[in-house]
Amino acid sequence: MPRTRSLAWAELKIGIIALAAIVLTVILVIAVGGTSGFFWQQYELRTRFANVQGLKSGAVVRVAGVEVGTVDAVIFSGAEVEVVMKVHKDMRPRITTESRASIGSLSLLGEPVIDISPSGEGTPLQDGAIVPSERAAGQLSDVTASATESLEQLTLILRDIRTGKGTVGRLFSDDELYKEITAFVTAAEGVTVGLREGRGTLGRLLRDPAAYDRLNASLQQLQEITRRINAGEGSLGQLLNDDALARSVTSAAGNLDRMSARLNSNDNTMGKLLTEKELYDRLNTLTGRLEKVAEGLQGGEGTAGQLLRDKQLYENMNAAASELRALIGDIRKDPKKYLNVRVSIF
Repeated sequence: MPRTRSLAWAELKIGIIALAAIVLTVILVIAVGGTSGFFWQQYELRTRFANVQGLKSGAVVRVAGVEVGTVDAVIFSGAEVEVVMKVHKDMRPRITTESRASIGSLSLLGEPVIDISPSGEGTPLQDGAIVPSERAAGQLSDVTASATESLEQLTLILRDIRTGKGTVGRLFSDDELYKEITAFVTAAEGVTVGLREGRGTLGRLLRDPAAYDRLNASLQQLQEITRRINAGEGSLGQLLNDDALARSVTSAAGNLDRMSARLNSNDNTMGKLLTEKELYDRLNTLTGRLEKVAEGLQGGEGTAGQLLRDKQLYENMNAAASELRALIGDIRKDPKKYLNVRVSIF
């Protein structure tokens, strides 16, 4: 009987030692490989998403890319999904009301994780608080959706090309357009050959050194003219560089503006002529009358008209004028012959 009691105690000691070893091993594993520490070193945070993209319990929780906890539970909360996280208490100063939670990935095709953005502003979140969520940029689903949309657009473009829509489509389906492009390419090749052989102005410029020298000399002369203008030489240079001449031109422009203003103001003859219809009508009537007088003169009407048109009348007047000149000449030669004055006194 004492032997049986001794054996049972030995077995109990072995079991206690084995259990202690297992517990110590678990503690060492958690202490060495755990990210959030022991349960007394953790506090709880929550966040909500419309789609958790396959997130499961035990997923990693990161702050600024550093693993600081794990996902404890994923449960529905109304139309959204609530994620319960266990995070190391050392992260409390870094996770504030300004922080945001998003679903990330360990790799391009890896399992989803929770990424929390750290913030030095705001109030640290307490145990059980909710971290506002946001959609992470560049998710695999976004890349897939963008690639799908691009493929759909590429399919539509290929369909349009096959049906002959657009310039590229016509190029593939329209034989006439293809012929025109081929002719254009052939003509361009002919122009290139002509340039290489020195035909035409451009060809001579490329092949003839004398033509190049003349063009270079012309450019040098143009540079010299530009230099003289910038230096204020010549009339154009003075116009660009002489302030007095510029002021004179400005003054002349001002005078012209004032003259135009006076013409438009209707306070002078020219202004009235430009703006008053009554004065214009009178001048138009006077011009019409002068035209009628001119027509009458050309038709031989009146004395002046007969003088212009009647040659005999012109000759008679010319003869009378000649005789009058002769009479005046005789009077000057012998005034006593024509001016005999007698004075008698009564």
